[in-house]
Amino acid sequence: MRKHSKEFLENLTPEKGYQILVEGNQRFVNSLQSDHDHLEMINETREGQYPFAVILSCMDSRTSVELIFDQGLGDLFSIRVAGNIVNDDILASLEYAVKYVGSKVLMVLGHTGCGAINSAKAGVKDGHITSLLDRIQPSIAKAMLKEDDYHLFNDNAAYANVENSMEEILTRSTIVKEMFAKGEIGLVGGVYNIETGEVDFFKNLTRSAKMSVKAKEAINN
Repeated sequence: MRKHSKEFLENLTPEKGYQILVEGNQRFVNSLQSDHDHLEMINETREGQYPFAVILSCMDSRTSVELIFDQGLGDLFSIRVAGNIVNDDILASLEYAVKYVGSKVLMVLGHTGCGAINSAKAGVKDGHITSLLDRIQPSIAKAMLKEDDYHLFNDNAAYANVENSMEEILTRSTIVKEMFAKGEIGLVGGVYNIETGEVDFFKNLTRSAKMSVKAKEAINN
C-alpha cells in the first residue's frame, strides 16, 4: 500500500498524479479495488495529510471520488457541490489544496444524468437553488451550439459544464493560473458515467502544461 508522505507528494509529477486517477478508475470499473486497510490509513495520516489531487465534483450520492478512483483516506481533497459549479469559497479551497498542501492535479468531474443540469434546463426557480442553477445556464447554451460534437458519453451539457468550470477557475484564480503556467500543477476535466462507472478523462492538461492562449483554448476545444 502506498504511504501517505510529504516526500511522495513532493516527488510526484502532475502527469503521474493523473495516471494514478486513470488506473484507479480502471480498477473500480473492473471490480479490482485495492484492499484498503482503513485503520492503517488512519494511523498513516494522523499527523498530516498529503492528497495528490483536488477534485471538484457534484454532490450526487453516486459520485464519491474516493470510490470512483479507488483511493483511500488522505489521498484526495474532495470538493462537492450540486452541478460542480464554481464560487469564491470553492476557489479558495482549490487554492489552498494546490498552494499550501501541494496537490499536483486539479480536476473538475461532472457526470451523466446530472440533476442540477436537468433542473437548469427545466428552468427551476426555488430559493437558493435558483442562483446555483443560473450558473449552469451558460453550459446549457454552449452544449446546444455543440450538439453534433462527439463525446464518449452522450451528454453534451455535462461536458460543457465541466469545461466552463475549468475556464472559470483559470480566469478567476491567479494562484491556480500561475501554478499551471509554471507546470507545477496539471488540470484535468472528466465526466463520470453513472451507468457504467467509467470516467472519460476528456481534458488532460498535465504534461508540463504552460498557461498560454493555446492552453486556455484547449479547455474549450
